[in-house]
Amino acid sequence: MNRPSWDEYFIKIAEDVSLRSTCLRHHFGAVIVNEKKEIVATGYNGAPRHMNHCTETTCNKSEKNGSKEHMKICRGAHAEINALLQAGKQAENCTLYVNGHPCRSCAKAIINAKIKRVVISGTYPEIEGVELLKEAGIIVSEYNRKEIKGEVSDI
Repeated sequence: MNRPSWDEYFIKIAEDVSLRSTCLRHHFGAVIVNEKKEIVATGYNGAPRHMNHCTETTCNKSEKNGSKEHMKICRGAHAEINALLQAGKQAENCTLYVNGHPCRSCAKAIINAKIKRVVISGTYPEIEGVELLKEAGIIVSEYNRKEIKGEVSDI
């Protein structure tokens, strides 16, 4: 029997969660897992509750070519933030799996939620968030499907 490692299992779940995203540009998913390997919360990026999704209206960011200075006009909430809000205090000492590098704002929220480890699959051009996580002493690992199945490396 060839079972996936825990990291591979939860990264795949994060990727499946990202399929619920309503963002027209990027589909991100996040999964928070406690030390018992139980899923505490999930989140994906999209418009806040009870607001029209970009799929129903328009993407303000796309209209401005998605440049970083126009991040403030994006109506979407990030996957990591949505998962952290759902988890509440249960996020402490958990591992967060996400299919892209957390942005700077998400990294600050991850730090304040007392997440102990972040496993990243995929990339996002912003790396400042990863640098903040490391500075705060959070273990940051990158899951790379090209590596030997299930292996994770620190980045």
